[in-house]
Amino acid sequence: MHFQNPTIFYFSWLLIIPIIVHLFQLQKFVKVPFTNVAFLQKIFQENRKSSKVKKWLILATRMLLFLSLFFAFSQPYFSNKNTTKNLTNFIYLDNSLSTIAEGEKGILLKNAIQEIIENTSAEETFSLLTNTEFFENLSYEELKNKLLLVKYSSISPDFESILLKISKIQNNKSKDLHKSILISDFQNTYENMFTNVTTNLSAIKLNNNKENNISLDSIYISKNTNDIITVNAIVKNQGEKKEGIPIALYDKEKLINKQSFSIENNSTTTLSFSLQNSTELEGEIKITYSDIFPFDNSKIFTLNRAKKINVLSIGKPNKFLSKIYVKNEFNFTFSSLQNLDYNAISKQELIILNEIENIPATLANTLVDFSNKGGSVVIIPNTTINISSYNSFFRKVSSFIIQTKKTDSLKITSINFDHPVFKNVFSKKINNFQYPSTKEFFNSNNRDISSIISFENNSTFIGQVNSTGKKIYWFANSLTDNISNFSKSPLIVPVFYNFAKLSFKNTQLYYEIGKINQIDVNVKLNKDEIVSIKNRNSSFIPQQQTYQNKVVLSLNNLDLEPDYFYVTKDKDTIQTLALNPPKSESLLKFLDEKTTSFTNKNIVFYTSVEDYFKEQNKKNEVHWLWKWFLALAIVSLLLEILILKFYKP
Repeated sequence: MHFQNPTIFYFSWLLIIPIIVHLFQLQKFVKVPFTNVAFLQKIFQENRKSSKVKKWLILATRMLLFLSLFFAFSQPYFSNKNTTKNLTNFIYLDNSLSTIAEGEKGILLKNAIQEIIENTSAEETFSLLTNTEFFENLSYEELKNKLLLVKYSSISPDFESILLKISKIQNNKSKDLHKSILISDFQNTYENMFTNVTTNLSAIKLNNNKENNISLDSIYISKNTNDIITVNAIVKNQGEKKEGIPIALYDKEKLINKQSFSIENNSTTTLSFSLQNSTELEGEIKITYSDIFPFDNSKIFTLNRAKKINVLSIGKPNKFLSKIYVKNEFNFTFSSLQNLDYNAISKQELIILNEIENIPATLANTLVDFSNKGGSVVIIPNTTINISSYNSFFRKVSSFIIQTKKTDSLKITSINFDHPVFKNVFSKKINNFQYPSTKEFFNSNNRDISSIISFENNSTFIGQVNSTGKKIYWFANSLTDNISNFSKSPLIVPVFYNFAKLSFKNTQLYYEIGKINQIDVNVKLNKDEIVSIKNRNSSFIPQQQTYQNKVVLSLNNLDLEPDYFYVTKDKDTIQTLALNPPKSESLLKFLDEKTTSFTNKNIVFYTSVEDYFKEQNKKNEVHWLWKWFLALAIVSLLLEILILKFYKP
């Protein structure tokens, strides 16, 4: 039993009043003489015994009356809920695209919203978290209004951040009662995400009723000539074999190519579409098929006029550079140090210092300014470099220092596959290839440099100098054939090719919403000018950084609708972007809470939102007892009246 107002019992000392009245009778008796004393004596004794019984009965009824009133005003109740503390329900509602699937009671997200509204208590406080928004201290009506406005989001849930937010809120409100509820289909979620959960959580798993899905996994171009472009679509099938599936290619709403295909169970297939080359295209590949997720049956893409990347090599001429930087993608120029036009540096995206012995102070300052404005610099040393002049340049950008030249035969063995230079270069990590080697190299302090390729002794062969906002790459030795055979290694092509591609990122075919997307726009802006992004329904100003020859846009974790977006300056469209949902939302990989490896006792899973709230409402149901005690007080008062009126001693 609990009490709403237990302080009432501080006045329980008042119960002594009827006892005092009972023990100390203030009534004065008058003696009346009678003739037959013996007879009266007997009557007196009998009446006094009956009077004592009556007084004890009256005392008992009065004590019961006062005691019942005390209990009634203290408001006793039976419940698991502590009414003296505020109860806050923290609700995480997954509104990612995968919750558009249908379950036994309809669409997962819409059904979850409806059951929350129907089963939550109007007397409690709520906090609501979705993949994009957070609302705190909501009443029932406010919660209802927010839920009705929840829309699907292309942002996938981050359960690590969600659990941290729950823990932070509970720590800030330790005096309140908290119930935390996670409502999700737990797509792409693994048991180890919950191993460190120490607070009590209730998880409601939304289950769809289909186990088959076909999706457009990715799009790429395999052939691009002056006349023909070949667009390839990779289709992924999860589930049983499918046959005769229609697929079509559109330019805006114009049908260009249509075909059908079959695909084996749990496999992928590549389909090719040929179309006339065009400088600009707003394309869409669409599959006509009804399955668990409708949003992944189409994918949009764009073709924009690609900017040729300007590359300048300063120093010794080198044949392999001209072979890598071909004319259809790059504007490659060469200049000796003596004939260098310093005004041409600002027009470049990539500068290669190719085996110059000394970096003059004027060139060093120009390169620092060039890198500050977004340009990339690659430094390949000569065997007889002036270390002091090189270090003078490096001191302007970082604490990286060249120390000494060492003559030692070393193999080049380790590749940092996570570095952007090797992104999408290898289909898998390679551990056994024909290692290139070198006869000598320049040793460094290995500070403020991230290794891209390393020697067998783990020292840096190619590294990126760690300097905020700058792309400066360092080779530890000369690439001449008598020093190293790296120029004949297959690695040299992706390394130098991606050095240039990373210096200016031409628009991709498409981008995935919710990912870290940085886009280079070939436009020059004045001091107070900006670019905007718009689609058919809205426009916004993205985060942007202006450099000398470009603007870098950041579309990181923005919750945007899949659509074509146009980068504009004033009223002019500069380029077109295609944004698609993340392909991870198409995977049929869901957390299995019944697996034996899921052993966290702090998390209780429920099969539906309705079942959870019914159980919680039953546990929190309050059975008030004050009415019963008030009735008992009235009964005790009536008993006293009846005793006084009808009991004649």
